[in-house]
Amino acid sequence: MLKYEATVGGTMPLISLIEKNLVGNEILSIRGIFNGTCNYILTRMMEEKYTYSYALTEAQELGIAEADPAYDVDGIDTAGKVVILANSIFGMDAKYDDVSVTGIRDITPEALNLAWERGYLVKLIGEVPALTVKPMLVPRRSPLAVGGTLNVASIETDLSGTITVTGLGAGSIETASAIVSDVVSIYTSRQIDP
Repeated sequence: MLKYEATVGGTMPLISLIEKNLVGNEILSIRGIFNGTCNYILTRMMEEKYTYSYALTEAQELGIAEADPAYDVDGIDTAGKVVILANSIFGMDAKYDDVSVTGIRDITPEALNLAWERGYLVKLIGEVPALTVKPMLVPRRSPLAVGGTLNVASIETDLSGTITVTGLGAGSIETASAIVSDVVSIYTSRQIDP
């Protein structure tokens, strides 16, 4: 048995929610924030008026961002998660090259302030089955308007409407917690079904 919940949303129980609780539903789309590092950087830029480079340096000093943050800030990590969701939830045969990807490097504090004045936040959003990763305007009162290192996903279904799930998405403790959950799930299922 292979579990990979931790690879997609940190502590956010997205895959298990779909596989266990939404079995009778057709999943129409999933969109959300799948990278806590990018969300942290954008949050700090908005709340503290930091430049991109200053917010990135802070994230690195706190251990949220890697020494080489390209995988996160260029949207590569989120694109990988979009591919995993496309293939596992939607039965697609998607590859990284199929995903249209734009990262957050070029977002300025001025752009974030302009969005705020109009009632929006800028968030790096991954969409499945659309296979896109890009900074998008999110209404400030939207369930997708989470801050810090939180990840969030809105699952649109045919029968249950839209369901949103949130969880911490960056940091060593959070990642370890998600991996332990996967391991315990495997162990528990083997105890029930030897």
